[in-house]
Amino acid sequence: MGPRLRGYWLMTWIGLLANLLALPVIGWGAFQPDQSTGLEITNITLAFSLAWPAAIVGIVAAAGLLAQRRWGVILTIVALSMALGGALPYGIVRLVLGPEARPLGFASVALGLVNVLALIYWCRPAHRRGGRL
Repeated sequence: MGPRLRGYWLMTWIGLLANLLALPVIGWGAFQPDQSTGLEITNITLAFSLAWPAAIVGIVAAAGLLAQRRWGVILTIVALSMALGGALPYGIVRLVLGPEARPLGFASVALGLVNVLALIYWCRPAHRRGGRL
């Protein structure tokens, strides 16, 4: 086993808890009436097609990271990329729609930026060295 990776366990546990918390939050947000922008169908579609699958892949990735497997790092990168691919465009569209849609737009863009920072951490070359982490 090589040198310890700084922040590995903290990021793993934060990711696991965030993804477990994301499942009910996504469900709650997807089925809220959205009279301000008329995006009810978009919210439900995005939840089923991208947000929930990204959270589930993130949970499996965290399990792999807790077991110190290299495939956990790869799956983490995939889950973060899926979440980023949905959060930023959705947030930008909500920001453009008007003042009623802006709070969720800002939250979505902020989540996208957090995903970018986590993606930068997990893409470091130190995560690809050695058998077990």
